[in-house]
Amino acid sequence: MKKTGTSFRAAGTLAAAAALTIALSGCAGTATTAPSAVRAEGAAGPQAARFGTVDCRETKCIALTFDAGPSEHSARLLDILKEKQVPATFFLLGKRHIEKYPELVRRMAREGHEVASHTWDHKILTGLRPQEIREELERPNEEIERLTGRRPTLMRPPQGRTDATVHDICRELGLAEVLWSVTAKDYQTTDSDLITRRVLAGADRDGIILLHDLYDGTVPAVPGIIDALKERGYVFVTVPQLLAPGTAEPGEVYR
Repeated sequence: MKKTGTSFRAAGTLAAAAALTIALSGCAGTATTAPSAVRAEGAAGPQAARFGTVDCRETKCIALTFDAGPSEHSARLLDILKEKQVPATFFLLGKRHIEKYPELVRRMAREGHEVASHTWDHKILTGLRPQEIREELERPNEEIERLTGRRPTLMRPPQGRTDATVHDICRELGLAEVLWSVTAKDYQTTDSDLITRRVLAGADRDGIILLHDLYDGTVPAVPGIIDALKERGYVFVTVPQLLAPGTAEPGEVYR
């Protein structure tokens, strides 16, 4: 598969890593909380009001998420999302990505998308010492806050691999972990039609769709995915909107 210049080393690492993790649930054995459960808990509290113009307790919501950017494809993706009036959640990599495309990070935040972390260098957190985990999580948080004025509250562990140590450090750093329920395995193919079919086959209410905008076939698939899901009655939201009126708690894992 052809790799783009901007993601030369990271893309190869991600493709090899992602191929090892086929399960939609991320790390096997990890206890996760569904968006509907978070909304139910939030409904009893003081925040039990509609979140903006979308209330996912009543509306068939779905979240579009992108890992491992920004990349050379991100500007085109942002153009598509703006045209379609669709918000997304971006789990960004630091090394060779945030540091290479700072203006795209600013644009994501400016245009209403949720900007979150996918670690600094896509290291598998469960294989690191605690201080190394902190560094992988703190560095992108600091850069995102510097660029956008807002520190991330969400992260996605590489390959979805997480454990009790990662949970504890995320809790310490104010981060909730977000996995996914739908993946196109776009690291395996440049066939945009296939990517579209895989997403549509797995899409369901409260779904969290995992895509990677650094791969060549992904961004061209996005307009068709959006149009088809809108025709099915879905409303696109960010991950925080999907959970509202509840909120993601640091140290917890959501899917």
